[in-house]
Amino acid sequence: MAGGQTSSGGFSGSLPTATDSSTAMGSSSVPQRLVPRNARGNKADVGWKYGISVQGTVKIQCKFCQKVFNGGVYRLKHHLAKTNQNVEACKFVPDDVNKEMMEIITSLMKKTANRNGSLEIGEKRKAIECDEIESAGIGQLCKKRGVGSQATINSIFKKGIREDACQAIARFFYNNAIAFNVARSEEFPAMCELIAQHGSGFKPPSYHEIRVKYLKQEVQMTMEVIEEHKTVWKSVGCTIMTDGWTDKRRRTILNFLVNSPKDTVFLKSIDASHITKTADKIFMMLDEVVEEIGEENVVQIVTDNAANYKAAGEMLMEKRKNLYWTPCAAHCIDLMLEDFEKKIPLHEETIPKGRKITTYIYSRTSLILLLQRFTKAKDLVRPGITRFATSYLTLGCLHENKGALLRMFSCEEWKSSKFSRTREGNLVEEVVLDNGFWKNVLICLKGAYPLIKVLRLVDSDEKPAMGFVYEAMDQAKEAINIAFNGVKKR
Repeated sequence: MAGGQTSSGGFSGSLPTATDSSTAMGSSSVPQRLVPRNARGNKADVGWKYGISVQGTVKIQCKFCQKVFNGGVYRLKHHLAKTNQNVEACKFVPDDVNKEMMEIITSLMKKTANRNGSLEIGEKRKAIECDEIESAGIGQLCKKRGVGSQATINSIFKKGIREDACQAIARFFYNNAIAFNVARSEEFPAMCELIAQHGSGFKPPSYHEIRVKYLKQEVQMTMEVIEEHKTVWKSVGCTIMTDGWTDKRRRTILNFLVNSPKDTVFLKSIDASHITKTADKIFMMLDEVVEEIGEENVVQIVTDNAANYKAAGEMLMEKRKNLYWTPCAAHCIDLMLEDFEKKIPLHEETIPKGRKITTYIYSRTSLILLLQRFTKAKDLVRPGITRFATSYLTLGCLHENKGALLRMFSCEEWKSSKFSRTREGNLVEEVVLDNGFWKNVLICLKGAYPLIKVLRLVDSDEKPAMGFVYEAMDQAKEAINIAFNGVKKR
């Protein structure tokens, strides 16, 4: 019949579309089932722009890395967002696509969390924008949590991006030969925090900015800090301290520092190679520094206790009646240890023998490996605060590892090695196996260790008052006296 109508007035063929039925049937439309955008077979999801459906399967292929995996467009979006959530991150995804997928997943997570009541987000948290979520990063998506969980979106997404950031920072250290202990600097975490506060898109300073602009600003800020210290110097006084050292070119460099209750600040550094020879030149140098600080602000000046510095200090006190010259306590103790080493025959003989053992072993790689087997990776050399303290600390290490050294130079591996057949190797072996040498080591340590304890006290970060130093010296003298049973000469 015309129009395809049956005698009963019905329709032949399939049901009309929702639009047609609403026209033909008025308010009695046919209910439709909504299909999720990311449902399998639904190509309306934005994720399909970056994936290809593998024909005849339920798998999907990434357009960027060509990786094929199960799970449909949902896993593809996690793959492109690099969430590492049950799918490997795409290594070739462009940044804009990565950001797009990240925002989609973040939005979905927020909606799900709000619906389930698993996130309590106040008015401030509602103002979070997508770029804040991106800066926090998507590291590992959380599992479903119960009602009342206090997890925040930042804590959910931070882990993965932190790993990437830390790896980049570590690589910067490695490639530019930056010492690892730089990471312990107070400026390092402060720098990282300020970069994080800036967020995504931070533009680092250029070579020229670091070399000129920010260097000048830092100098200006340093001068302002020094001006603050000068105010304290005028009110309560200060101490001028000198610290000398020798560089690779054998030049004598003197650093001048100023100490006050506020803190210690670096004043300047000079090449004193031709100044430290005579007391007169040292006096003129110290006098100029006092003049620069202001005599009325200086309580004392601290230098080494060498003869030329002592003479210069007396000349300075003669000219400037209101200040004092004070010898450095650490240097005084180091001079005592130097006298031990150079003026006591037993010490003068024992220390070079101990040094010969360590020098011989540490100049040969195979012997270092052999030594570590017996000492369980302990070292024979321990750097000290001063040059002569190092000599006695090394003797202490040898004494601690006496048994290991005896076993090493008695083992078959040493006896069959080429080193045991050399003259130098035989000399070192004789020293190690000599009981008299070990007795002398113990005697040297009995005399020196009490002084080294005082040296550690005066050179520690927390400086003791002079009363404690005098008491420590009295205890050191008493300990040495007891160690040798009151015998003054041996």
